[in-house]
Amino acid sequence: MGPKYSFVIPIFNEEATIPELYRRLCGVMDQVDGEVELILVNDGSRDRSLALIRDLHAQDSRVCYLSLARNFGHQIAVTAGLNFARGQAVVILDADLQDPPELIPAMVSQWQQGYEVVYAQRTQRHQEGWFKRLTAFVFYRLLRQLADVDIPTDTGDFCLMDRRVVDILNAMPERNRYLRGLRSWIGFRQKAVPFERDPRFAGEVKYTFHKSLGLAINGLVSFSKVPLRLSTYLGLFAAVVAIAMAILVIYWRVFYPKSPLTGYAVIAVAIFFLGAVQLFSIGILGEYIGRIYEEVKNRPLYTLAEVGGFVSLVNTHSSNHSKDDCSDVRRLS
Repeated sequence: MGPKYSFVIPIFNEEATIPELYRRLCGVMDQVDGEVELILVNDGSRDRSLALIRDLHAQDSRVCYLSLARNFGHQIAVTAGLNFARGQAVVILDADLQDPPELIPAMVSQWQQGYEVVYAQRTQRHQEGWFKRLTAFVFYRLLRQLADVDIPTDTGDFCLMDRRVVDILNAMPERNRYLRGLRSWIGFRQKAVPFERDPRFAGEVKYTFHKSLGLAINGLVSFSKVPLRLSTYLGLFAAVVAIAMAILVIYWRVFYPKSPLTGYAVIAVAIFFLGAVQLFSIGILGEYIGRIYEEVKNRPLYTLAEVGGFVSLVNTHSSNHSKDDCSDVRRLS
């Protein structure tokens, strides 16, 4: 029999937060009604995060860890943890303590009442700038309107999922993964637990504007075909505008032959307008084609450099593995 609960936490350059994270998680692990495995996924950290994780593993048998061979990104690091998780309920949370571990017992309570997915929903963001709050507010509502599935607003990856949901999620082949969208697509009974998002405990923000924008585009493209339709609508609009301009030019030529509006300025504006529409449409197509290209290459989602708390189970060129329990450390080469 494996543990009842698995806590999956991606780690990237979090040496300043790991001790406090572990202290607060220990209090939570002592509260829940079953054995817990704590899976820390080192996502190619360049600081002392891996050394601290090794120390925790050596002093606490509940701590297991995976060390990816390089930085694969937050969503892939979480996916690696889910692949190895053995609990009947699996909790995902970030290491920066903006996801309060103390909320986990409330999630467990909802799971025990029959909900297969319990997600944390932010009611307030403390110490975040107005631009961050505004863009997040707009994105989540835009995504909910455009997506093919109902993705709740103001939610991140902080959630608890039943074993059945995790097994389905692990079987899904997507490479560009947007986990909060995938868990909504899977279905089952889902429940929100509201919370106020705390500021980062220590260290630098890892999700820069560039990374947040990339995640937003990935979520939108992965769960909506509206951008493709938008390029079609823009093409139709450009055609209507072009016909109208042609009629106007003919009209001006006949009735106002000396008007400056019939000169090169009108032609230049029309060319730039049509060029912008074409480039925008090609860009949208490129986003979808790029994802097709990533899928057909069929590379493994990640490679492992080191495994602690599991039998080794995988070579560094594949993410396929078995998950027998073991307390040793294997460095994979």
